[in-house]
Formats: sequence, structure tokens, C-alpha cells
Amino acid sequence: MASILSTLLFILSFTLLTSAANSGGSNGGGEPPFVGVVIGEDVSGLLPPTDLARFLVSQSITHVRLSNPSRSLLAALNSTGVRILITVPNSLLLAFASSPSSASSWASRIILPFITSISAIAVGDDFSASVSTSLLLPALRSLSSAISGLHSHIPISTPLPFSIILNPFPPSQAFFNQTLTPNFLLPLLTFLSSTNSPFMLNLYPYYTFMRSRGIIPLDSALFKPLPPSKEEIDPNTLLHYTNLFDAMLDAAQFALRSLNFSHIPIVVTETGWPSAGDQKIEPFANKDNADTYNSNLIKHVLVDRAGTPLVPEQTASVYIYELFNEDQRPGPESEKHWGLFYGNGTPVYLLNVEGSGGFLANDSTNRTFCVAADGADMKALQAALDWACGPGRANCSEIQPGESCYDPNNVRRHASYAFDSYYQKEEKVVGSCYFQGAAMVTTTDPSHDDCIFPGSKQISNITKTGRNTTESSSAEEICCWRLRRGMREGHHFKFSVVLRTIIVLLIAYTISFLCC
Repeated sequence: MASILSTLLFILSFTLLTSAANSGGSNGGGEPPFVGVVIGEDVSGLLPPTDLARFLVSQSITHVRLSNPSRSLLAALNSTGVRILITVPNSLLLAFASSPSSASSWASRIILPFITSISAIAVGDDFSASVSTSLLLPALRSLSSAISGLHSHIPISTPLPFSIILNPFPPSQAFFNQTLTPNFLLPLLTFLSSTNSPFMLNLYPYYTFMRSRGIIPLDSALFKPLPPSKEEIDPNTLLHYTNLFDAMLDAAQFALRSLNFSHIPIVVTETGWPSAGDQKIEPFANKDNADTYNSNLIKHVLVDRAGTPLVPEQTASVYIYELFNEDQRPGPESEKHWGLFYGNGTPVYLLNVEGSGGFLANDSTNRTFCVAADGADMKALQAALDWACGPGRANCSEIQPGESCYDPNNVRRHASYAFDSYYQKEEKVVGSCYFQGAAMVTTTDPSHDDCIFPGSKQISNITKTGRNTTESSSAEEICCWRLRRGMREGHHFKFSVVLRTIIVLLIAYTISFLCC
């Protein structure tokens, strides 16, 4: 009987271990792919560190990329579970390259106190072939040496522009710029391979589409469905490309293969689409296209997880550029409009991110409110307020004298309450938060003190109703939710494996009972 039980236990162990091996992370790094966000520095009215940390948690953002962040921001994020990719700015490259002690000093201040929150380090924030190539490798080595004694592994790499890849279409013909290959790229890739670090790439289908002058379909750049006649087919591999992002990513994969470094995973450290710009120069920089690109990108990475035609088993993690509009950023008008939100936390546009587990939940869910738009004219607000409380039949009783939302007594606050009342009454249909441009949708709850906005009341009522269910029902829902999430996220134990495990255990128990 003992030998039978040992055999069964061996089969059971093999089944479980095989399942774990076959369901590893799909981004090549042992964890499920993620979508993070870049937070820039040229933002006016940026939320204070503690408020920013709460905002990230409320939006289910788990990964951020920060450039030379303050210790106060790192401290605020340290207990949130948000993973931080820290970018070393170009201004520190010379110091790190020439003085390993400078790298050690920086690491002791920025990395060591917050080591549990640091996911990786990106050295350099603006690649320049004439300057960066002479400083990046020494800086990388100095920083790697500075953190080599740490118990936890922190990958170190450098974000590179897609322009270092030449002849990217079709993807199979792509190769790295040969003037950079012998003295920079080969040593860099050797370093990344030896330190188990990713190849970081800034990848912008927007710019590639703009430079193509109509050759690349807009729908391809925006992840929209293409008719078969417009799909790109690589003549060398016969792989079909339905979107520009995958084609560019596979061009990078082929370039790595040409140098025998295909085992290095790729992380997209920047990608995005501007929501505004000079329409004479950048006519495709608008909110509709930005919304479509970023919403479809999130779905592509978090929901579909189909990888690329060349590497379907690996889905690269990405960082969206960027979380907030950098309205103080110099350059073309579009440079100020890459953000998903304004600096105060209100959305620039509403993403459609259903199925992504609440990530960036600034879509049309129960967490949206209608308030007075920034910069709206007082006369326009007053007219809209009068209409909402009159013909619009919004419930304006709470902004009457003596009621909970009367103070502060000003048109903007009263209009915000009336707008939200109308918006919620109309069930947030398209156009119900417009008021001739005097209103805007926000995910930030405008409630304050004892003044609870209508949208917040609805959420509260839903929560209270949910609490009336029994404990057993709640437990069952949680169990089922975890099982569904585990299946969706590719966790180690799939349902079929669990079922096989139960069957094996039942057989073992039956045999042991009969033998006894």
C-alpha cells in the first residue's frame, strides 16, 4: 500500500509542478503583464505626495515610472503596494559614470529606504547618441555595483528610442543602428543578459504613423479592426499584423535575435497618444484618438494578453505616457497634452477599460461625477445652474440656504451640485454633462464635509444594499471572484488542474481504504 500511495503522490506532485511551470508570467519575467503610468515633473498644481498616493490606489494603478522622485513621494508610496520604476535623469549620468561613490550615495538615499517598492531602475531619461553612449554603460555599471549587495534583485536598464532600430517594416528585416552596435549596444545587451534585466524601449505608434504620411492606416495605429486587405503581412515570415504596436514590438524582437539576445524580455517604458496639438501640424492629436489608443492598449495588454505574432506566448508590460498633462512642458503644443488626467486629478477624457480589473477606472462607471468645468465663465455657469434646477428638473434642494451643500455659497459650487444631480438623474448618458461646455466629468468625488453629492449617494446606497447579504453569500462571491481572477490572470492553478488534483486524492484515499 505504501508503494501505491508513494506513486500516487509522485503523480500528484508532478501534475502540480507541471501546471506551475506551464502557467508562468506571460511577459517573460515571471509575472503577469502590467500597464503602468509615467508621472512627469512639468505639471502645475500636481497633487501633494499623500494625495497622489491615494489617487493612484483609487485608480488601481500598480506600477509607476518616476523621474528623480522626492523622498516624500517615495515615502507616501512605500506602503501602498505601488511598484516604482525610478528613472535616473541625464543630469546625474556624468557623476555616476565618473564616480561610483556618487552612485552609492544616491542609492543609499533613494533606493535602500524604499527597496520594497522599487521594481527597477531606468538610467537616463533622454537618449542622445553623441552623449549617452559614452556615459550610460559606466553609469549602469556603477549603479549595479552600488546595489549588488542587496538581498532583492532590482533590474537596471536604460530606456532607448525606437529610432535605434532601422528598417523596421517588415519586422523580420529590422536591425539595430550599426554605428551603435559594436561599442554600445552589444556591451549593453551583454550587461542586461548578465544582470537579468529587461530591454527598455520607448515605443510610439503615433510618431511612426505621422511619419508614414498615410501609408500606415490610422486604424492600425489605434488597434482598431482592419479588413484583411489592410493587414500587414511580413513576406519573410508570413506573419499577419493587425496593429502597428505589435509590428514595432516584433521589429525590436527581430533586432535582438539578430544579435543573439532574443532571451532578453522587452518592457515598453513609454507609449501613448496626445489628446491635443496644433491641428495644422498634428491633426490626429485629439481626445478621440488618444482615448481609442490608450483604451485599446490597456485591453491589448491586460485583457487579450495575446503577445505579438512573433512571440504570442509573451505579452510585454507597458508604461503609458503619461498620467498627467505636463502643461509647463516646452516644445510643440502636443507636448503638453499626453496625460490621461489634469494635474488636479480630473480626467482629460474617459477611458473604456472594462475587464481590466478596475485599472484606471475613469470610465463611465458609478465613480464618475459631473462638475463645473475648469475656467468656465461665471455667466455661463449661472445660466446652466438655472436651467438644471428649472427645466432640467435636477434636485437642487441641498443647495438652498441652511441645507448641507449651501456653503460655500458661490455659483461654481452650486452649479457643480446641480450638474451632478442632473447627470445622475439622466443615468450618465452621453451629453448629460455638457451644459454648453460649462461642465466636465470627473472621477474625483466632489463631496465635502456634510455635503454628499448625488453620485456619491448612489454609490453609498449600492454599498449599503450589498451589506444586507448573508455572510455565506459574501464568502461564496469572494471565493468565486478569486477563482475567476486566478483563471483570468494566469495564476498557477487552473480549474482543470484543481479538478484533476481532487480526483487523484479521492483515488488515493479509496485505495488506502480498500487496502486497509
